Amino acid sequence: MSEIKKASMRDAYGKTLAELSVINKDIVVLDADLSKSTRTNLCADKFPDRFFNVGIAEQNMIGIAAGLAAAGKTVFASSFAVFAPGRCFDQMRLSVAQPSLNVKVVATHGGLTVGEDGASHQAIEDLALASVLPGFHVVVPADAVETAQVIRTAANIYGPFYIRLSRIDLPIVYQNDFQFILGKASLLCQGKDVTIIAIGVMIVAALNAAEQLQSENISCRVLNMSTLKPIDEQAIIAAARETGAIVTAEEHQENGGLGSMVARIVTRNKPVPMSFVAVKDSFGESGKPDELLKKYGLTASDIVREVYSVISRK
Repeated sequence: MSEIKKASMRDAYGKTLAELSVINKDIVVLDADLSKSTRTNLCADKFPDRFFNVGIAEQNMIGIAAGLAAAGKTVFASSFAVFAPGRCFDQMRLSVAQPSLNVKVVATHGGLTVGEDGASHQAIEDLALASVLPGFHVVVPADAVETAQVIRTAANIYGPFYIRLSRIDLPIVYQNDFQFILGKASLLCQGKDVTIIAIGVMIVAALNAAEQLQSENISCRVLNMSTLKPIDEQAIIAAARETGAIVTAEEHQENGGLGSMVARIVTRNKPVPMSFVAVKDSFGESGKPDELLKKYGLTASDIVREVYSVISRK
């Protein structure tokens, strides 16, 4: 897959949220002194009476979000992924998840591709933290088009959401007529020999791997599992039954992320050889995004290697 056109997920988020705020007067937006980076400043400019910058106080932001949601508002609270859920886990657990309030935590700057900000700002544990919270919907869009659809869906479905966005611009995967469906995987390539299940930044790597493998007469199914919770169990079971091997790919720790969730379903329903392209129990470091993805084994070449491994074990 050629990386021709790229777009910002953060821009898609800010623009879509501002558009929704015109229609839904109950939408309230919170940010923790990062609105220019998260793009919630677009709402601040248009709806200053429904935007609150709480300052560098992310835990307090979640508490305020819970209070507003308890009063009937649809609340979008944004920060970097390393801070929410990283710094806010207790507040997300007690104030949002337990009472099942209508709070949408939209975190930007997820994963290693935060880049030069280094290990302290690279959230690679966030999906595990958010997914373990009962009642939370957890979504990782693949591109700006899907991001806009995810934000619209979250605004229209009651309950807690954690939505992880990337700092870097990503290649456009979907056309503008794409329709995101919460809890359903998106089939990007049909295949019969192996299935690659990927999320977020790793979608393009998965498509590139599938294209390379196709030239080597290996037919790869590629699934975008953008909804981590509730995950599409039927798509995973069908992949196991119909292709007989699965490789997962994520910009996240191997423990507790996409691979762990898929493995649980495969083990219970249709055990097949599996392999996992993910961060292997380490923190990141400062560097350019592409360099970090290469160093930590998150490239198309790494996916290709693991595809050969699972096929050899079929």
